[in-house]
Parts: sequence; C-alpha cells; structure tokens
Amino acid sequence: MKMQPLNGKVAVITGASSGIGEAAARLLVAEGVHVILAGRRKERLEALATQLGTLATSAQVDVRNAVEVRGLFDFVRRQHGGLDLLFNNAGLGIHGAFVDSKADDWREQIDVNLLGLLNCTNEAIPLMKGREGAMISSVSSVGGRYGVPGWAVYCATKFAVVGFHDALRKELGGEGIRVSVIEPGAVWTEFGHNIDQQARRRELDALMPEDVGQALVYAFAQPARVLVEEILVRPVKQIVP
Repeated sequence: MKMQPLNGKVAVITGASSGIGEAAARLLVAEGVHVILAGRRKERLEALATQLGTLATSAQVDVRNAVEVRGLFDFVRRQHGGLDLLFNNAGLGIHGAFVDSKADDWREQIDVNLLGLLNCTNEAIPLMKGREGAMISSVSSVGGRYGVPGWAVYCATKFAVVGFHDALRKELGGEGIRVSVIEPGAVWTEFGHNIDQQARRRELDALMPEDVGQALVYAFAQPARVLVEEILVRPVKQIVP
C-alpha cells in the first residue's frame, strides 16, 4: 500500500513548544509539511520555528481562549487557504488523590484537555472540507482507556476525548475527514509537572516523544481512504495500566 505524499500539506500542532508537539513538528517538516506551531510559550515557539526554517510558523495561542483560537485559524485560512491536519496535543495533568484535589485544578485540566481541544477542532473543521486525506488527530492517553490512581480528573478528560472522537468520526467520515486518537503510555516529556516521574520513566524505559510523533505521521500518511482510528503506544515494560 502506497502512503500519500505529505509535501505541501498544512498542519496545526497545539502544545508545540516541547515534548510530543515539538517532535511531531520536526517529523512533519522533514516530510515537507507547512507547520503552524501553536502554544503559550512564545520564545520557545519562535526558537523552534527558526530551527525548522521556512516551513514552520509560530503562533502564541492559549487553546482555552476561543478568541485566540479563532484568530489562529483565521490566520491559517488567510495564509494557506485550508488545513490538512490538526494535531490536538496541548494537555496537562495534575497528580494527587481526588479527595485532596481542588476545584481550580479540575477546571484547569478540563479547560485545557477538553475545552481547548473542542475550541480548536470546531475552528479547524471548515478549513478541512474538500481537502483529500484531511485528518484531526488528538492525544488522549492510556489513561483514556484505564483509570489510574492519582489521575482521576485527568483520566476523566481523556476518556471524554476518546468518546468525542468516536462520535466525531461518525459525523465527519462521510465528508472524507479522518478522525484519529493516539493514546501514549509513559513518555519522556514535561507532563506531570507537579511530581517527579523520572524514576518511573527510567524503570519503564519510557517512550521518546519521537515515538509518538511517528505514530501521528504513520496515520496521516495513509491513503485518504484509510483511517487509523486509534493507536495505543506504550513502553514494552509498561504492563499496567
């Protein structure tokens, strides 16, 4: 089966300043994709765009802010005329027993992991109509399939992402827009900012961000008729969850 060429395609990546988002951007640019690097950390985004060259553009955006998100996709429309890939990668997790958690932490995770994703997806869909092989891909988690102690609210948001994508796939499939979810296990990223997970990642021989980025490229490069609906990728040593 021949993969579709990605040269000249247009992609938006949220959470692009580090980790999986940065790795995905590097891989897509290597394939000739025009990449819009979206995120909150302006200096990091601009530095990455400079490294990647003329195919990369930085855009300081908070996905929780619907006005900023609308501005991002208006820019994509003006600059490129349409969109081939939305990679909803922005996300955060706050660790701790639910009984000890605070409502502000619940809202922060829901706002970024779910509402931010909905903001971006809603704006992206009109730009994908009529674009052969267009795809919406979002990062969920193994925690979007299995509950993990200490991550109850995070898991709730990621279960919601999986359910949303299952429904959206059925809404958009007839128009040829593909909807895909990537569910990583332990990855060497900044995720879990309020706890030190280094020892656990070492123990599991955790994935590198590039491993998850490769899953995205694999799904996106399939022929337009092919949907890789769901990819769960984890370290071999991560037996549970």
